[in-house]
Amino acid sequence: MSDTFVQNESIETVIQRYKGTVYSVALSYTSNRADADDIFQEVFLIYFKVKPQFNDEEHRKAWLIRTTINCSLRVVESTYRKRTVPMDEMEEGSFQFESKEENAVYLALQELPEKYRIVLQLFYFEDMSVESISKALDIKAGTVKVQLMRGREMMKTKLKEEDY
Repeated sequence: MSDTFVQNESIETVIQRYKGTVYSVALSYTSNRADADDIFQEVFLIYFKVKPQFNDEEHRKAWLIRTTINCSLRVVESTYRKRTVPMDEMEEGSFQFESKEENAVYLALQELPEKYRIVLQLFYFEDMSVESISKALDIKAGTVKVQLMRGREMMKTKLKEEDY
């Protein structure tokens, strides 16, 4: 990473640097902005309370992603959420990007199984390498490559169905 690693950066600096990553991973898991907002706050609250030590910036990013995934899974797999009937958040105009193509890509990505969705998100939207994703998700690099390949194929199929 091009940033110089500073172990004791202010929480504000860390939030500014990783707000997009944490929020997009949380949104990818939950497909719900309110839950993603809650997870975002929880992740940085944990960071502030625990004050973890890191070897480098990549280690910090991996820790934040892993913590975001853990918090997201706790929300998604909660008993409360399983017993409630979610309101349809994807009503017309509720969450829209600027272009029709961006909306189509986002919706197609949300339809993928979680393991493919998260590696595609980290690779394409967070510009993480296969090795970095492997470390962050604690899976083998070969597994990441296979999931990227399969996820791309699924996206290609979904977007062809939508004529993109």
